[in-house]
Amino acid sequence: MLLLQPSDDIAWMAPYAYAIVLLGFAIVLFKIFEDWYANTYNKPLFRHYMVYKKLSKEQAAIIEMDFSFYKKLSEKHKKQFQHRVATFISEKKFVGRDGLTVTERMKVLIASAGCMLSFGRKNYEYGLIEFILLYPKEFYSAINDDYHKGEFNPREKALVLSWKDFEEGYKITDDNLNLGIHEFMHAMQLEARQSKDIDAVRFVKQFQNILIQLTDQEVKDKLDETRYFRAYAFTNQYEFMAVLAEYFIESPLDFKKHFPKLYSHTRKLLNFTFAGY
Repeated sequence: MLLLQPSDDIAWMAPYAYAIVLLGFAIVLFKIFEDWYANTYNKPLFRHYMVYKKLSKEQAAIIEMDFSFYKKLSEKHKKQFQHRVATFISEKKFVGRDGLTVTERMKVLIASAGCMLSFGRKNYEYGLIEFILLYPKEFYSAINDDYHKGEFNPREKALVLSWKDFEEGYKITDDNLNLGIHEFMHAMQLEARQSKDIDAVRFVKQFQNILIQLTDQEVKDKLDETRYFRAYAFTNQYEFMAVLAEYFIESPLDFKKHFPKLYSHTRKLLNFTFAGY
């Protein structure tokens, strides 16, 4: 029977220890390079890994028929989009309120709206949202003792939507009113303030560039002259960003024509390099 001495144990484990140290070192170097790349080129090095969940036939038919953004994507991006929608649906809890029955179509379309807005990001899952609460129409909110069409409640980790208004928002694709995009942007904004990942850092950088643009006298004069963005955008900087996202998604060419620099910063913030944006 062979008895190993302590020195024999150490010698036997040494190659594994070296491998672990080298792996850790490689991970640190990759992280440094990934952060440098994102900061230099305003986009993540990798925004999607080669893992593809699939939607059910029913879910895929809904997205093919009812979600116009999906139809503009390449086959490669369609696979990525389906994976993200399937992941979103599996990770969030959808709850109907005031007697509303949540259907598969509701889940798919709401998940698609969120995944569309975050499609250019590596971190696309909206970690601050656990629940999607759906009301048939406008609902009473205790937050400010008023009726809302939608809200993001970070304390409850809930995105709350009026289904009637959400549906109108995605069906009418050129009026720059999209409840889903508006509320998902609020969730993305708060996540960017709390997180330190590459998408959050990029978001904050481009958001600051947008705010700087708003101090430019020429831009301010043009905003006053054209009244291009609806008045609600100027409630505060967070509502401005949410409204900006609606205009960017629904009227990209018109937005770019009127305010090219604001458009450029929004495009970089979302890393939208597909579907003609």
